[in-house]
Amino acid sequence: MSIRLNDAEAEAAESQVWLKFAVKCQYLDIETARQLYSQYNQILGMIVKMTKNVDKWLLKKT
Repeated sequence: MSIRLNDAEAEAAESQVWLKFAVKCQYLDIETARQLYSQYNQILGMIVKMTKNVDKWLLKKT
């Protein structure tokens, strides 16, 4: 399960790189990029928290 979380973390971080690229190429205004970047920071924080506390939310086999 943590492999999927690692993938999700990498994808979110990659999206942040693309946001920076979009601003540099003037495809996206800086304020919109900042808002989206901040949202991705929140998502990354949640993913890291889930990874560190996997036992709290992982379903147990019966």
